[in-house]
Amino acid sequence: MTKGGGLSRELSVGEVSERSGVPVSALHFYENKGLINSWRTAGNQRRYGRDVLRRLGIIKVAQRVGIPLAEIKAALDTLPDGRTPNKKDWSRLSARWREDLNTRIEQLTRLRNRLDGCIGCGCLSMGGCPLYNPGDSAAERGSGPQYLEGDP
Repeated sequence: MTKGGGLSRELSVGEVSERSGVPVSALHFYENKGLINSWRTAGNQRRYGRDVLRRLGIIKVAQRVGIPLAEIKAALDTLPDGRTPNKKDWSRLSARWREDLNTRIEQLTRLRNRLDGCIGCGCLSMGGCPLYNPGDSAAERGSGPQYLEGDP
């Protein structure tokens, strides 16, 4: 805000933190990773454009659904600098992540539905389980929890 009550086009790091709910340390981290940009005043204070608030909103939503920061950065890099992302931008960005999110939802649903199957019998042994892994046949498929990761 300016002294006259109007909106300033630039925000201090504290104002961005307060408005976005993102701690100052996270703002510095995001800036270091190239997710947001700032500039310095003559007094060496950080200043951000108002578009950073919407970009931070995108970052927070994307992180909440598990999108890695590198993918968020790649998506944000497609936006013009200094322009506030709009609904069309969000539709395009979110479409990039939709297939990955659907795959992860399917994997998590499968995991949730099968999670108690092995432990429920009490044997706690995938190697000797006569129901899910007779003769340790899953070992031929490689390491890790083969059945819980989606293999039949």
